[in-house]
This record gives sequence, C-alpha cells and structure tokens, in this order.
Amino acid sequence: QVQLVESGGGLVQEGGSLSLSCAASGRTFNSYPVGWFRQAPGKAREFVAAMSWTGGSTYYGDFVKGRFTISRDNAKNTAYLQMNSLKPEDTAVYYCAASARGGQLFSMYFYDYWGQGTQVTVSS
Repeated sequence: QVQLVESGGGLVQEGGSLSLSCAASGRTFNSYPVGWFRQAPGKAREFVAAMSWTGGSTYYGDFVKGRFTISRDNAKNTAYLQMNSLKPEDTAVYYCAASARGGQLFSMYFYDYWGQGTQVTVSS
C-alpha cells in the first residue's frame, strides 16, 4: 500500500513559480511510475506529467510546453513538480499519483494510488 501527500500549493501571480512535492509512504513507491494530474472546477481531471520509476523517462501534457518539470528522489520517497511561468488557466487542484500496474501513464485509469490534492491558484 502506498499513501501520497502533496504539498506546496498556494496563491501565486501570473508568471510566478511554485514547487509541488509528493511525499510517499510505503517501500514500493520507488518501483512505481509517478504522475501529476490537475482538476479545475467543472472540468475533467487532466494529465500534467509523469515519470518512470527510474526517472529515466518523462512525459508531459501538451499544454506544459516546457514550463513544468517533474522529478523524483527515490531515496526520499518524494516526487516533485516544478512549475514556472504560471498562467491563470493553470489554476486547479493538483494531484500526484503512483501506478502499480504501469501502462499509459497519461491516463488517470492506470494509477492505483492518489494523494488528496493541493490547490494552486494563479492570479492575473
């Protein structure tokens, strides 16, 4: 079993940066791909980024366009999402997730464990 806790959300002005963290419990986290998703009010949950368990492969949603960077430190059981050049449309609850089954990491249906989410609000 893996438990995930996100932190680092908050209010930031347009063009600013935030760094999200996802702290995991459970020794198996290090062997799972990890992903970040977001959900804005009234919208479906959207893929943001994912990383293989080794950290050797990364994937990003089309809207990211070089602004976000996913990383992980398996020694600390923690994943990160560095977000730069934030826009008001990035406002959402951001979730981290871990995939025990692998597969299409851009799809939320391939993730088995989810955090509770952290709110990111970008003001214009």
